[in-house]
Amino acid sequence: MAKTGMANSEKRLTLNATQATYRILDANLDRAREGLRVLEDWCRLGLEDRPAAAQCKAWRQSLGAWHKPQWRAARQTETDPGTTLSHPHEEVRGDVNALLQANCARVAEALRVIEEYAKLENPALAQEAKQMRYQVYQLEGRLLGRPRLAQLLAARLYLVTSPHPRLFEVVEAALQGGLTLVQYRDKAAADGVRLETAGRLAELCHRFGALFMVNDRVDIALAVGADGVHLGQHDLPVPVARQLLGPGALVGLSTTSPAELENATSAQPDYIGVGPVYATPTKAGKAPVGETYLPYAARHASLPWFAIGGVALDNLTPVLAAGAQRVAVVRALMEAPDPRQMTQDFLSHLTLPSQQP
Repeated sequence: MAKTGMANSEKRLTLNATQATYRILDANLDRAREGLRVLEDWCRLGLEDRPAAAQCKAWRQSLGAWHKPQWRAARQTETDPGTTLSHPHEEVRGDVNALLQANCARVAEALRVIEEYAKLENPALAQEAKQMRYQVYQLEGRLLGRPRLAQLLAARLYLVTSPHPRLFEVVEAALQGGLTLVQYRDKAAADGVRLETAGRLAELCHRFGALFMVNDRVDIALAVGADGVHLGQHDLPVPVARQLLGPGALVGLSTTSPAELENATSAQPDYIGVGPVYATPTKAGKAPVGETYLPYAARHASLPWFAIGGVALDNLTPVLAAGAQRVAVVRALMEAPDPRQMTQDFLSHLTLPSQQP
């Protein structure tokens, strides 16, 4: 008799979990479509941008097609505590940009929830939500006048430089191979040397249409017209760097643990580094976290991220299998006999779906 009772209890628990999943999917499909309609109307009537409006409409219709009747039937508006929850920031929008940014975030957050819970019910929907979320990031960059962000989201390979006697030659070869994102990193050089080197690298990268970032130093990034700065956990806070650099610049942040990832989400950099994946002299003394942190980031990161730390062509497959879609490398390119060919080899393996940045 006791076994029968336990079985019935487990059955009820399963049914309750299923109904809750249906309600979550129902609510977030509606939320994503509502946010997309706000964006669509601005693209259509505010910007008169027919392609962008058509894209928003296509996304709305695609999500509507996934919306199953049983998910709608699970809706219980009268008992949903969320219908009475609000926040002062939701009640006022300072300008159109604030409105657009809020709705882009609303859509992206809803798509993230759909991506996770759809894995329980419909993996194909989970994959589509994931791809759509990254497309929304790109649209946000366009709507808010941040072309650098759109270019960053399209990047798959990120070169972080290290001191090298033929630094400019190596970087130029990688750019010739298709590299679109470079960070200048040199912790030991004097400020004057760093300023001169950063200026030459900025000019070189921009000649190839690539983004140029400076490690740590907001002042040097400003001085040479860099596209942004990459910060460590003990550097300037992200909001301060963004205030100094201006709204169009990019800000990246290194993370080494789930706790740092959660803090980064609150700080809202444009992207994060996730690592070190493997032991690397670049991060001497830091234990590799690839086996645990990489899969965690793949499941939980709501920001674009690059796997970094000892990543090379011969260990790229397990990095991608763990969920990474973008990688940052140092020695793999800086010490390559042929940086141009190595760049092309990396890019041939980093095949993001065409819909994703």
